[in-house]
Parts: sequence; structure tokens; C-alpha cells
Amino acid sequence: MRGKLKIADAISSTNPIAVGDKVNMMIEDETHSSGIITEILARENYIVRSSPHNRFQKHIIAANLDLAVLVATIKDPRTSQGFIDRFLVTAEAYHIPALIIFNKSDKHIGKVIESWQNKKTLLEKIGYPTLTISAITQEGIPDLKEILKDKTSLFSGHSGVGKSSLINLLIPKYNLRVGEISDWSGKGQHTTTFAEMFDLPFGGRIIDTPGIKELGIVDFEKEDLAHYFPEMKALIHDCKFNNCVHENEPGCAVKKAMEAGDISIDRYESYLNMLDNL
Repeated sequence: MRGKLKIADAISSTNPIAVGDKVNMMIEDETHSSGIITEILARENYIVRSSPHNRFQKHIIAANLDLAVLVATIKDPRTSQGFIDRFLVTAEAYHIPALIIFNKSDKHIGKVIESWQNKKTLLEKIGYPTLTISAITQEGIPDLKEILKDKTSLFSGHSGVGKSSLINLLIPKYNLRVGEISDWSGKGQHTTTFAEMFDLPFGGRIIDTPGIKELGIVDFEKEDLAHYFPEMKALIHDCKFNNCVHENEPGCAVKKAMEAGDISIDRYESYLNMLDNL
């Protein structure tokens, strides 16, 4: 990059350029083997997390996205509802459509089936699409290809949920390294260390990201957080107070709906946890 780089979006982040950015370049030699990025063009959107080195700073994960895909698993490793909700809130905040993929359906036996069905039903009731797949048996892979076709899609999720195995199915020529689940912790071991974009042979692109342990919510005001929970946003204007944060205030329509069972208590607890962290 050029030392003084013109950036169209004046946002403060730990990385001035991100995977998915569109740029202007100045080619340095006749072989076109090297060049200098002179300008980052305006982003249609971007998605951020808190910086791994400073939780009060932003780190741009990727830019110019059509779809944010969270690869989740019910077991080995377990993707918590709280983590799913943080991902969805981040996607909502940056106006990126989201898809939840439940991978490892070949391991859906016993109580795991009930847990999967509960999460799937909850998310679809709110309005989020889900897809259940298996990178082992290839269940759901044709449907996934159709969804990803001609889109730029962010792939994210905990380490060990099978992102690399899934990408190897979609783009066999890359042969990404696949990690094992740690026997003692039940958690995945990191195999991806930086975000990278891959072209899909059937059209479109995937941006693979490192296994994220925690999505940090940054630059949110407490009064705005409920706007990124669709089921809460629909009730906000029914609250008694305009600045209600849906915690202890009287006349809160969100709390009333939660107590009536119209809003999931798990989602509400996720909301309170995020509220505490702001």
C-alpha cells in the first residue's frame, strides 16, 4: 500500500484495507507482477469485530458482502445461542443478509436432534434462513451451492465447525488444511489464520475467516441494541418510554412479550449480556 492512502470510508479501524475491498492500483512493471494500491473505493458495506489486540477498536473482517454465513454445530464443538446472536446482531447492524448453516448433521442423534430443532425453529421464526448440511454425507450441499451462486459470502464460525471441510467440497482444488477437535477441550483447533477470498467454480466468492472465539460488539449505543433484534424492534414503539433499554423499566413491551413467551428467553438473555458489555 502507498504510505498515504486515500480511503473513501473514514472509519477508524486497526486494518485500513480488508478482504473484499475494491481498489485502484498502479502497476509497477511491465510484467504486471507487482503494484501499489493507491486508493480504496467506497464500500457497499463491511462487517467488523472488536480488534484482537484492543477490544475498544474495530477490525474490519471483510467488505462488499452479499451474504454473511455462520457455520454452526450443535456438538463437537457446540455453538452457543449467544454466539449465534452476536453474529446476527453484527450482520443486522451492517445491513448484511445472514444465513445460519448447521453443519455435521451426520452427528444429529439423540438429544442433539432436539437441540438442533429448537435452534432451527427459533431462528426461522424470527426470520433468519437456516440450512442443515453435512460435509461428510454431502446432505444439503446442492442447496448451499444454489444459495452461494454469484454472491460474495463471508464464512465464519468457531474453529472446528467444519468451514475448511465445507470449502474443500465447494472448491476441491484449494485443499484447505482441516483441523481436528481437541480431545480434552471439545473445541476446534485453528486452521485458518487470516481472511482469504476464494472464487467458486459455479460463480461467486467465499471469504473464509479465522475461527472466531468471540465477536466483539463495538460502536453500539445501549438504546440502539434492540433495533438489531428483529423481534424486539417490532415492539420498541409500544414501550412506555422512548429511551427504554428493556431491562428494568416499567411499561416495557419487550419484557412483556418475553414473559408471554413471544420472545425467546435465550434471545433476551443474549440481549442482556450484550447490553452489559456495551
